[in-house]
This record gives sequence, C-alpha cells and structure tokens, in this order.
Amino acid sequence: MTDGELGRVRWRCRRGMKELDFMLNRYVDRHWGSDSAEQRELLWKLLACEDDQLWDWLSGRIPCSDGALSGLVQRIRQPN
Repeated sequence: MTDGELGRVRWRCRRGMKELDFMLNRYVDRHWGSDSAEQRELLWKLLACEDDQLWDWLSGRIPCSDGALSGLVQRIRQPN
C-alpha cells in the first residue's frame, strides 16, 4: 500500500453525507492496510455506487443484491 493509494481511497470515501463519510472512513482506518487485493477491489467497486444506494445498504434499509458487495457492506456496518 502506498500513501498515494491510501489518499485516493480516502478522497473517494468523501461523500455527500456525514454518516457515509464516517462509516467508510472508519472501515478504511481499520481494514485497508490488512485487506487483500480482492477486498480492496470490492471497496473500489462499492465506492463507484451512488450515495443514495450506498446509504440504503449501509443503513440496512435495503439489502445489497450483489453477493460480493453484500459481504463488504456487512463488514462496513460492523461497529468494530
């Protein structure tokens, strides 16, 4: 992991909602350094989604229908 890569993912985690910012940045702080390349690619895929869709998934309002992303959504939703 390079500082540039970490900076890019942190920048992409900046969304239009404080709640999303908090959840995504908390995940990056806790897991990005130890995540596999596959997990990192899933995060990039998740970050390409629209804010309203992300909020629905991360708040638990609507289940994520993408099987691969669903596991990541659950990890992000974990408080620790």
